Amino acid sequence: MAVRLLQTHDVSDLCIGKPALRWLPPTSTVADAAAELEGAGAGAAVAVWDGDEASDVAGRVRMADVLLFLCAAANLASPAAALQATLSDLLAAAAPPPPPVRRIEPDASVLEAVDSFLGGAHCLVVPLRERWRRGEPCLCWLTVEDVARFFLSSIGLFSPTASRSVSDLGVVRPATLTVAAGDTALSALPLLRAAMASHTAVAVVPSLFPRRRLVGEISPSALCSCGWSAAAAIAALSAGDLLGFIGWGGAPPEAALHAVRSRLRRRSLLGMLDLLYGVDPSSSSSSSASSSSSSSSDDDDDERRSCVASPCSRRGKRGSFSGARAAGRRAAEEAIVCRRGSSLVAVMVQATAHRATHVWVVEEQEGEERELVGVVGLLDVLRVLRHHLQQPPPM
Repeated sequence: MAVRLLQTHDVSDLCIGKPALRWLPPTSTVADAAAELEGAGAGAAVAVWDGDEASDVAGRVRMADVLLFLCAAANLASPAAALQATLSDLLAAAAPPPPPVRRIEPDASVLEAVDSFLGGAHCLVVPLRERWRRGEPCLCWLTVEDVARFFLSSIGLFSPTASRSVSDLGVVRPATLTVAAGDTALSALPLLRAAMASHTAVAVVPSLFPRRRLVGEISPSALCSCGWSAAAAIAALSAGDLLGFIGWGGAPPEAALHAVRSRLRRRSLLGMLDLLYGVDPSSSSSSSASSSSSSSSDDDDDERRSCVASPCSRRGKRGSFSGARAAGRRAAEEAIVCRRGSSLVAVMVQATAHRATHVWVVEEQEGEERELVGVVGLLDVLRVLRHHLQQPPPM
């Protein structure tokens, strides 16, 4: 019955109400993409495409891609030049190359969409035929989250698999993408790229050995909620302090900005100061010259106020992190977690309710802190449900 459901429902059913994706040609600059994405939210993305129906979409660019590109070793000292690079340059610079964006026709079955994701596609694009007929080149995104929500709406058809624990089903993967809180945020760039490719995030732990206690996560979606200032924070802060910074979304408090500014000056990363102030570094009215002339006493004052609200900073203080919660934001430390014994359907509900692509698996004894065990991604969930469809029906 579940197979019939997935074969009879077209991909177009999952696209109802979806807006047309925003796209830019490959020759557009990174600054053009950043302008499109700034303030657009965690789910915003730009397709790298020339608008020709016969052409493939070359890639999908989110604000997190822009931030990681600006923080690459080759671009760190000169973000102004990096912003003038083309989107083709941005896609080519990713190492390893990002998973492909694949096109799927609106009359394809949902089962075909699932197989595309399991076959390595990072995201799918679907033509909006009504608009094509009106002469408008239009596509929409179809993501792993979209397909998981569709499965969840008919989860009763996947019994008893859906009620089994994630541990029994073997979908708990080792949490290999972890960074120690005291390590620099820059050291986590390869991990963040891997997290983007695998629809997960980077776990932040106090130390990598002997036990790993989960205190937060740095997720691509959290970075996408930030503005350009997050690139400056990545360049200046430790992974633990970056947790506190991105917990404020696009509006970090002045104390956090002071801390980042001080450390950037000390490292002579003056181009990054313009990003911190929301100024296009490629413009002639750059603020870095005036910023660099500040006295050393200002730097000392900044450093005294440099608790960036990290829950796992070396000082061990939460600082102003609690203010993020008071302001109604879900702080970066509040990673979504489950237990080994959690059912598959419970994990799906958690992920979709929080618009997350993964759920961390932890062990937690009464009175003890949670120890990181692994992670369950929505792609893992789809793989298990796809396997369920291949099993013979119960007698």
